[in-house]
Amino acid sequence: MDFETVIGLEVHVQLSTASKVFCGCGTLFGEAANTQTCPVCLGLPGSLPVLNKEAFRKAIKAALALNCEIAEITKFDRKHYFYPDLPKNFQISQFDMPFSRDGQLEIIIEEGIKRIGITRVHLEEDAGKLMHMADGDNSLVDFNRAGTPLLEIVSEPDMSSPEEAYAYLTELKAVMEYIEVSDCDMEKGSLRCDANISLRPRGTAGLGAKVEIKNMNSFKAVRAALQYEVNRQHDLLADGKTVVQETRLWDADGLYTTPMRGKEESHDYRYFPEPDLPLFEISRQMVADIRSGLPEMPARRRERFVSEYRLSEYDAGVLTQDKALADYFEEVLVDYNNPKMVANWLMGDILAYLSATNMTITEVKMTPQSLAKALKLQEDGVISGKIQKQILPVLLKEGKDPEAYVKEAGLAQISDEDELSRIVERVIAANPASVQSYREGKEKALGFLVGGVMKETRGKANPQLVNQLLKERLDTSNT
Repeated sequence: MDFETVIGLEVHVQLSTASKVFCGCGTLFGEAANTQTCPVCLGLPGSLPVLNKEAFRKAIKAALALNCEIAEITKFDRKHYFYPDLPKNFQISQFDMPFSRDGQLEIIIEEGIKRIGITRVHLEEDAGKLMHMADGDNSLVDFNRAGTPLLEIVSEPDMSSPEEAYAYLTELKAVMEYIEVSDCDMEKGSLRCDANISLRPRGTAGLGAKVEIKNMNSFKAVRAALQYEVNRQHDLLADGKTVVQETRLWDADGLYTTPMRGKEESHDYRYFPEPDLPLFEISRQMVADIRSGLPEMPARRRERFVSEYRLSEYDAGVLTQDKALADYFEEVLVDYNNPKMVANWLMGDILAYLSATNMTITEVKMTPQSLAKALKLQEDGVISGKIQKQILPVLLKEGKDPEAYVKEAGLAQISDEDELSRIVERVIAANPASVQSYREGKEKALGFLVGGVMKETRGKANPQLVNQLLKERLDTSNT
């Protein structure tokens, strides 16, 4: 029997506010353990929560960016479960009256655009963090994160492959960064994902037994864990066995999932309305104001980069996935209006440098204006493409002025015809076999001779002029 995959994702996004969602404690990452706590976020008797207005506005902003309908009235609920990092033994969340529902997010797949439904976006408080000791017998609890404002974004089960889930997460992260509600740093726990997956006979409408996967710390891990589950569940069903509805953990070292516990349903959490918070009426004027302040979204920016800058769909997709990178690209164009050239350098050497150094474009010292100046030097023939590759890491790391650095390091391109003619003569004399090969019609031999000139000039020779001089010399001698 042929099976199809059904995937839905629950994504948690920490909102970037200065204080927690129901108290005034700070939210800075990396502070000493348990120094950002108070009676409210620790759930001490007699403490009362007060909703953070900025957190609520950012939550609405995120929901609007995901095309959700905003409710007129919303309430908070207590979600009960017992875990060491949950100081109250319940979490203030939202159950039957979330502030938003019925959104959608468009993703790009091989077949084109696919719309993924958003069931709901709701606001809740985060839990603390457990740190398991090396001895394996003890764990410590840090409550600094407890009470941090957290969005839960629940998708419809509209994804049918791990690749689609990866595309959804990538696009969702981009949207959250564009509207500046979160830094979405997975290493800091600002963005976390639980995946629900089931298989069913192809062509049927019902859902199979749902498995939830936790403990995934990157989008690649989500994709790998889902692929493992596709294979595991397929093998079980193909053998006539039953898939158990449960929560499983992803083992990033072994690349497999293991059972954690039986899958909970909503009744297991014993929800009831939070008695210390009133119903909240959401002003239509506030919603309109927030909506009017939304920036250009990634999908729209992709379309604009294709139409305005004549970039390919692929190039536009890579550049706009990271708002900071897209901003940098457009700032370079202010001083150097060659979109394809700028895109090539950003997507090639510069992204490779960022990956190797684990940096972002906002952390490098080379300004967009400096990159524009460096590319102009190449276009004007002052430096070659090879020298450009050589100086870029220095500019990125140290922020030096390109023109001054080229002059200081003696890297200016040699375009003096007399000087290059002498070097060409020496290379021709030193490589008679290559000269003979060229004269026999083997064009590759010319490339070897060009390389000889470039080697002797340490990459500083003007390659167009070198090609011209070599051809003139060799063709003339041949006649």
